[in-house]
Amino acid sequence: MSSSIAIMNVDEGEEIVSTLMSSHIAGTGYYKFLAKKRKDGKYEWAHFVQRDSGMKDSVYKGETKNEEQLKLVIDIMNRNLIRIFGSPAEMKPGSPSFHNISGQKLKPGEA
Repeated sequence: MSSSIAIMNVDEGEEIVSTLMSSHIAGTGYYKFLAKKRKDGKYEWAHFVQRDSGMKDSVYKGETKNEEQLKLVIDIMNRNLIRIFGSPAEMKPGSPSFHNISGQKLKPGEA
């Protein structure tokens, strides 16, 4: 998957509820997790690897009915990352960058 393709779109009335990332993993890059709350109250998430080149790879997407299920998804993913790569792979709150559809970086609060 090219780094120019959006991992997740956030539409008007939707809210970003989770932005997580791991520490750098040599030879792999960073594991990242994004989640938003949609207008219908469900949570949509995306989990992926961002390679050192910036390319996004191994993208998995899903949705949950509520916040408790979303937390369960995050717990399962973190357990598996820690099992495979050790504790530095645990995803923790991070500061993502956001871009519009043409790739221009947005400042916080811009749409």
